[in-house]
Amino acid sequence: MAFLSIPHVSIRGVAACVPGNIEENIDLDVFKEGEAERVIAQTGIERKHIADEHTTTSDLCFRAADDLLNKLGWERESVQLLLFVSTTRDYISPQTSCILQDRLKLSEECITIDMPYGCPGWVIGLFDALSMMQSGQIKRTLLLCGDTPSKMMSPMDKETRPLFGDAGSATALEFDVNAPQMEFHIGTRGKDYESIITPAGGFRHRVTEESLKYVTYGEHLVRRAVDQSMDGMNVFAFGISVAPRSIHSLLEKYELDMNTVDYWLFHQANQYMIEKIRKKVKADKEKTPSILKDFGNVSNASIPLLIVCKCLEAYRTRSIESVACAFGTGLAWGTVHFRTDRIVCLPLIEYEG
Repeated sequence: MAFLSIPHVSIRGVAACVPGNIEENIDLDVFKEGEAERVIAQTGIERKHIADEHTTTSDLCFRAADDLLNKLGWERESVQLLLFVSTTRDYISPQTSCILQDRLKLSEECITIDMPYGCPGWVIGLFDALSMMQSGQIKRTLLLCGDTPSKMMSPMDKETRPLFGDAGSATALEFDVNAPQMEFHIGTRGKDYESIITPAGGFRHRVTEESLKYVTYGEHLVRRAVDQSMDGMNVFAFGISVAPRSIHSLLEKYELDMNTVDYWLFHQANQYMIEKIRKKVKADKEKTPSILKDFGNVSNASIPLLIVCKCLEAYRTRSIESVACAFGTGLAWGTVHFRTDRIVCLPLIEYEG
């Protein structure tokens, strides 16, 4: 069933971490004269935070989670579930969540799960965590969502390099019998899986000498089979059609009043797409924040990073009603309606290694 309502779990805190290194799109050598300005105007992305060769997604998520646990004052032994959502894990095997359990000094009784989801990952990860917590047998969970897409892109591909930045996040969840329910609408369009794909590197097409060779697909479109490629037009059409439909369906199914929503948190793909979705939904512009200018598309960390950078004081100081919608790799999507009440929300963390 695409519609799901889950009670008894509250969001207690959110933190996000980005690398300190910044890459300016205006300076990229993949553009010919005048092209950088056009891309910036179309996408709204001026710069991104890029991890160095030694920094992984788990490093960014670890820092966010470690700081959040300290601020919450949670005993490490009290965390019973750790979900790590990422397409850029440390290793194919073992699971990165196992490594994070040790780094964060969590109990050996803690359940650890890796979820290889990209852009829709925060919403789908939230749903999975709540599903396991609603009975009350699991009291506290860390949902760690992050990606380092820059490590998956060819540096010579003008279609992907200007768009994606790196980030990690941590969301703290706690069982609470008095928590308002969260409502979800989740779906998948697997027939379009090739729209965002890294062709080689898994076990369908393993890494070979051939997959490591650069191939030219056009001017400043040079990549290997181990680099991620994207059918931008298909992904754009998917996003601007499925996101508004999902949001409208959720509002109608659960008889929600869009006028009471404080924030519309849309996945940060590009500014033109966000505006198209916002107008279709008829959401207020001042309630639809954006971080694209300074961070780009940070995959599944978009929504927690958005909260930290644009809504921090609001979430800290009062009750907030939110609708979040994320879409992308899969192709898949998820929309969630949730309420928070004066949660712990940390200022943006910069990771310096």
